[in-house]
Amino acid sequence: MMMKKLFLLTLVMLLPVFAQASAGPAIQLDSMQADATDKASLQRGMQTYVNYCLGCHTAKYQRYIRAAEDLDIPEDLMTEHLIFGDQKIGEQMTSAMDPKLAAKWFGATPPDLTNEVNLRGADWVYTYLRTFYVDESRPYGVNNVVYPAVGMPNVLAELQGVQSKTCGDVAIVDLHGAAVMDSQTGEPMTEQSCEIFSIAEGTGSMTPAEFDATIYDLTNFMSYMAKPYKSDSQRIGLWAVLFCIMMTILFYFLKKEYWRDVH
Repeated sequence: MMMKKLFLLTLVMLLPVFAQASAGPAIQLDSMQADATDKASLQRGMQTYVNYCLGCHTAKYQRYIRAAEDLDIPEDLMTEHLIFGDQKIGEQMTSAMDPKLAAKWFGATPPDLTNEVNLRGADWVYTYLRTFYVDESRPYGVNNVVYPAVGMPNVLAELQGVQSKTCGDVAIVDLHGAAVMDSQTGEPMTEQSCEIFSIAEGTGSMTPAEFDATIYDLTNFMSYMAKPYKSDSQRIGLWAVLFCIMMTILFYFLKKEYWRDVH
């Protein structure tokens, strides 16, 4: 009886894990490797976040002063260029938008983004920010490949440009990247794909490569916000491992000395 109850309890505890696994992304996410040591990237990412995200999304678990210290930004430059309104450098990064008005305009209050990368992953955020496209059926005229029926406008459109989603035939490839051939016709096999994008000429201030680099920096900064201690943890962890190795060697020779005369 006790074993049965234990089994049921374990099953109930694992249900959220199974649910999360089954709710995985339906598309292939683009990969990005966050780098907590790239201070220049983090500085650029914070600038983009403050200029384009902080108007609606708070980062209430992140303080300006902590970011200034971690990212090597002088406090006077932080205050002059990255803090707007009457906020102080010791305060949290909060939005000036009224939450009630935001809920009225967008249908829901824009979420706090401090832990967004912890929640969804850096690859998800990186892909999401780059896959808005025109959809006149939506209230703000845009939709998103990663988050269908998204309820926010594409605030980065002035940088990326107006992006349209088109469909076309894409070659089917095997695990080695080679084209799969039709055994009947001998021609390469294709499938219909609707993840081919085109950007209207002259609508964005950045080239696609520049925009991708900007979104990398922004996602990198959001990854830092989610784990501001990561760089310190890696540094301390390295010294801890070296200390353990050194003590292991010391104790090994100490043990040999103690047991040298024991037969």
